[in-house]
Amino acid sequence: MCPPHTQEFLVPHITGIDHLALTVTDIRASLEFYETVLGIESDGEMTDGPFVRRLLPLPDGSHLGLTQHEVASGASFDPTSPGLDHVGFACECRNDLLEWANHLEKLGVHHSGVQDAEYGSALSFKDPDGNALEFFVAA
Repeated sequence: MCPPHTQEFLVPHITGIDHLALTVTDIRASLEFYETVLGIESDGEMTDGPFVRRLLPLPDGSHLGLTQHEVASGASFDPTSPGLDHVGFACECRNDLLEWANHLEKLGVHHSGVQDAEYGSALSFKDPDGNALEFFVAA
């Protein structure tokens, strides 16, 4: 049951992000990529629309969804177009990023190398559809 709202709140309360769903062109290839790279197995499937979606559980309790639509536009992912820029997976420390870089290299996944900035460090890479992904540690 939700706690009662008080007049102190100007907007309804959210508790975080429950899930994030990415559109992919080949559900099987994408599922294999994400399960292999992240070491997470799908724990659910949704087929209640003109699509197939597989769900991957993330450590914080949220889910990453991979969605293949029956009718796709055929356009490639473009982080400069309105919409999703990238997905950042949180890591605890910079050394984790070095371990992820080594893991990606063993899998043959091209990546940026660890990039440091004043706000944190990131290791960027792409999925088979070109969706921009990164492992990130805040400064």
